Parts: sequence; structure tokens; C-alpha cells
Amino acid sequence: MSFLAFLVAAIVLAITPGPGIAYVVARTVAGGRSEGLASCIGTGIGGLLHVLAAAVGLSLLVAQSAVAFNVVKYLGAAYLVYLGIRMLLRKEQAFAVEAVVPQGARRALFEGIAVEALNVKTALFFLAFLPQFTSSSAPLVPQLVLLGSICVALNTLVDVVAVFAAHRLLKSGAARAARARMMTRVSGVMMLGLGAFLAFARREA
Repeated sequence: MSFLAFLVAAIVLAITPGPGIAYVVARTVAGGRSEGLASCIGTGIGGLLHVLAAAVGLSLLVAQSAVAFNVVKYLGAAYLVYLGIRMLLRKEQAFAVEAVVPQGARRALFEGIAVEALNVKTALFFLAFLPQFTSSSAPLVPQLVLLGSICVALNTLVDVVAVFAAHRLLKSGAARAARARMMTRVSGVMMLGLGAFLAFARREA
């Protein structure tokens, strides 16, 4: 049940329009499909760096104090609720794609790694999200790496789809804004429900 909840939440979050999708679409518009796909790989690698950092950091925390780790879980659940409220209260959400300069696939790859690896919001999200679905009866690091890798894989898959559909995504501003608003609302409700459920359901974790 916990893994199913994780998978549903991860999928909804992956398909929600955000800076990651906007970035790879912008790279595609500027430098074509190859540059867009290279940036997808780059952001995927950057995401995996966050997963590894979260796994190491949280495992060290557990080694110091299981109570502290449980505190992190509850704070993480509260953070997810906060994100949900922000999404629901957000005003008009347009799928903004900033103009960028073509720079070649190789450079797009490394820039994608840097952009994602230096994204503090991604680090905070993994630290809040991943521990909610771990079990105290199994080794922590493999669980965190597996769950985090699934998140990154889903995000990268959606980014790749966005690259191939870039022209269509950019074609209609009104439809694009409507899709973004709808997915933001869905994600907000999902975050609120997930955060509340995890806060009250994990008394023994």
C-alpha cells in the first residue's frame, strides 16, 4: 500500500508542469531534439546526485538517532502539506519557456547536470518525500536509492516526452495555461492528502 501511494504521488508530481519541463523544452526550441534530449539526461543525472546525497545524509541521521529520523519524517509530511497549499493558492500558472541560446548537445548535457544538482528545492523535496515511504524493518539506503531512482526515472521520462512534443506544447498558449492550472491543482490536492495521511498513519515508523 505504501509503495502504491508513493507511485501514484510520484507519477502525478512528474507530469505536473514545472521548471524542469520548461527547461528541457526551452533547450529543444533553441537547439533541436538532440539538445533537448541531452538536457533531459543531464537533469536526470543531477537528480540522481540529490538521491545519493539524501540517502547518505538520512542514513547518517538514523545512525545518530532514530528519534531524529522520525522527526524528519513528520517535518517532511508538514513540508508536503505546505507545498500542496502553495500549489492550490497559486495564481494563474502559465507554462513559461524562457529563451535560451543554442549551445550543442554536449554542453546542454553538462548544463542540465549543473542546473538540477544546484537546485536546492529538489534537495529539500527528496529529503521530505522519500523518508515517508521507507520501512524501519529494512535497510534504509537501498530503499531511498530505489525510491529516488524511480522518481528521477519518471521525471526524465516526462521530460523526454515533453521534448518530442515541444512544438505541440508551445502551439496554444490558452490550452497550455489550462493544462498547467489543472495539473497544479491536482498536485496540490495530492500533496495535501499525502502529507496529512503520512502524518497520521506512521506512528510506528
